[in-house]
Amino acid sequence: MTSKKKILILGASGYVGGRLTPLLLEKGYRVRAGARSLEKLSCRSYSNHPDFEPVQVNVLDMDSLEKACHGCVAVYYLVHSMGAGPAGKGDFASLDRTAARNMIQAAEKVGLEQIIYLGGLGELDKDLSHHLQSRLEVGEILMSGRVPVTFLKAAMILGSGSASFEVMRYLVERLPVMITPKWVHTRCQPISISNVLGYLAGCLENPETQDQTFEIGGPDILTYAQLFRIYSQEAGLPARLVLPVPFLTPKLSSYWIHLVTPVPASIARPLAEGLKNEVICKENRIRKIIPQELLDCRQAIKKALDRLEQEQVETCWTDAGEVDVPEWAACSDTAYAGGDIYEISFEVTLDKPLEKIWPSIEGIGGRKGWYYANFLWKIRGILDRAMGGSGYRQGRRTGNELRYGDTIDFWRVIRVKKFEQLRLLAEMKVPGQAILELDLYPGPKGGCILVQKARFYPKGLWGLVYWKLLTPVHNLLFKGMLRKLAENTGAKIINGPERSQTGKEQCRL
Repeated sequence: MTSKKKILILGASGYVGGRLTPLLLEKGYRVRAGARSLEKLSCRSYSNHPDFEPVQVNVLDMDSLEKACHGCVAVYYLVHSMGAGPAGKGDFASLDRTAARNMIQAAEKVGLEQIIYLGGLGELDKDLSHHLQSRLEVGEILMSGRVPVTFLKAAMILGSGSASFEVMRYLVERLPVMITPKWVHTRCQPISISNVLGYLAGCLENPETQDQTFEIGGPDILTYAQLFRIYSQEAGLPARLVLPVPFLTPKLSSYWIHLVTPVPASIARPLAEGLKNEVICKENRIRKIIPQELLDCRQAIKKALDRLEQEQVETCWTDAGEVDVPEWAACSDTAYAGGDIYEISFEVTLDKPLEKIWPSIEGIGGRKGWYYANFLWKIRGILDRAMGGSGYRQGRRTGNELRYGDTIDFWRVIRVKKFEQLRLLAEMKVPGQAILELDLYPGPKGGCILVQKARFYPKGLWGLVYWKLLTPVHNLLFKGMLRKLAENTGAKIINGPERSQTGKEQCRL
């Protein structure tokens, strides 16, 4: 048990930060979790822990950063701007430089004792990818300050939900024949997420890690082709035929990754560019300072696949970034000062109570699908992916729980209130903004009323045309979804589906 030191985690709602937070709480630290969205943090399983303190912070805003650092002895710097929503658009390297300079200024002002930074493995040179150069540059900026820094350099992180793992998973699972660039024979030294967390936590407890740079990796050094082979074996798939070709550039690779995997081009391209660089640890000093059992690649992949099979993925790469919720999303009123909002709403009256219906609502999407005409959803996803959108990711973090900020196929959860409401924001390419809602209200004789509502805020003439053309399809689709959803719960439909008037006078905030 520690002496209840207060630790700040910047990027606490992200993939690594979301797993480090409960680990430090378990070790007895007081954790101040910093993120741009407090709603994301409030949905975590540890949000009621007495030593957990959420704080809203933007590393590009000095005032909020200084306030977040105040009273803490150390900070984990786990933020970067690549693909992180609105703040990640444009030159992410420039944003990351500004954020790092802000961090050392705030750290010196409040008197932090240690900064722990997780960056990428590699050496700065002209051949290093822009993404890896940026991660190393951030480390150099942080170490230029007066506060002691521990810089951990990692290559590919193997764990359920990590962006690198998801790219590998979807490439191997969806492509029996893989036409790849020459990088498929590049060597790398992957590391399990559990070992990354072990090193991160251990740095707090070992003063000799301060003012040091360590390279962290697992016990295996493999090519990506060998890694793909191990994955196919652990997943029980036939051996994949890998055909490297010289004309596939990182840019073309990123488009291919975008089409085949859930990872968008904005993230896929920096990742693809980094695959050309050999990332192998040149020293292993940290293994003596923070000893732990290192999982090899086969063990790490098996562990990740087990998590996916059990639908128990604690955090996912999609957790990072800000959820850009439209202003008009909060209310169900169709009148909006910024323009007309179009709405389709149907309801059914069921003979079972709210708590019997809710699990089927919270379990929607992913493997279970959308209960009705799943082929239409998949076709829509294929078209969306071809247009550069998120596509039909065909997945979700877990199969039976949702929290704010989660993704469900090509939707983002912007509100979830148990037994009451699930509100989803469309992330597919549409000429406007679209929201899908499922609401539950108490009904007659101990039953309930289930309302399904689609709202659309069009942009320009094409937005109006899009809505009008698809209205007949939506009418058919939503009625079918309500019937099938009721069937999935075992409830009997007392009335409907019919046009809904329930809850129109309310604004659930």
